[in-house]
Amino acid sequence: MSVSPQKTNKSAFHRFMVVSCETLMGCVFLLPRYRVCNWIKASLLRFFGGKVGKRTVFYPGVLITTSPRCHLDIGDDVDLAYGVIITASGGVTIGDRTLIGYRSQILSANHTVPEGRDRIFDAGHDKKPVVIENDVWIGANCLILPGVTIGEGAVVAGGSVVSKSVEPFTIVGGVPAKMVKKRE
Repeated sequence: MSVSPQKTNKSAFHRFMVVSCETLMGCVFLLPRYRVCNWIKASLLRFFGGKVGKRTVFYPGVLITTSPRCHLDIGDDVDLAYGVIITASGGVTIGDRTLIGYRSQILSANHTVPEGRDRIFDAGHDKKPVVIENDVWIGANCLILPGVTIGEGAVVAGGSVVSKSVEPFTIVGGVPAKMVKKRE
């Protein structure tokens, strides 16, 4: 089976554009967290179709991967600490006044595990939205997996792996994250 030159050129151009966008995003997100630099970072995300609220703080080293249309909605007064990684291709919503700790990861897409012994490499991706409601605190080094909703006022203890949704006003922790207590 032969591949048409037009298809080859289209895929080569697509790869070039993806790598170029990743490089641009990587460079811009290395800027310090001065107000003007945060405005530049938010403007770049908006250019790619994302929504970013007022007074969002992006520490240097934040990595946000976007698809051709960015499925990212960040509320007002959100703080993304150093080294935070967000994959937005499955959709990520972050509510107002949310704190996301150092080196935490929010993943809205993951590799598909194929049936039987088919190749994982060719299986594609499962995309599921992640919703983080208002006034949430996610500690350092947390992993938030696709399809999770973290309810309003919840706290995720540092180092936790959140694989199931978290009820509002609860504190969770561990691997996998389990409820520690309700916030009174």
